[in-house]
Amino acid sequence: MEARHQTRDRATRRRPRFRTGQIRWVVERAFAWLHQFKRLRTRYERRADLHQGLLELACSLICLRRLRTSF
Repeated sequence: MEARHQTRDRATRRRPRFRTGQIRWVVERAFAWLHQFKRLRTRYERRADLHQGLLELACSLICLRRLRTSF
């Protein structure tokens, strides 16, 4: 009787839900937006600072387009 009581308690406990699916979707969507920029698809730049600059430019263009369509 003791073992039956323990299994029932274990079954009624709720596990914490992790929302990894939603976070993954946001990240993959951002990568898809960045994939529009041909120069960022394959890293042509040898210097990391130039690649970082192009990446920031692409992100700012994406944000500008999103803001333009929202207003």
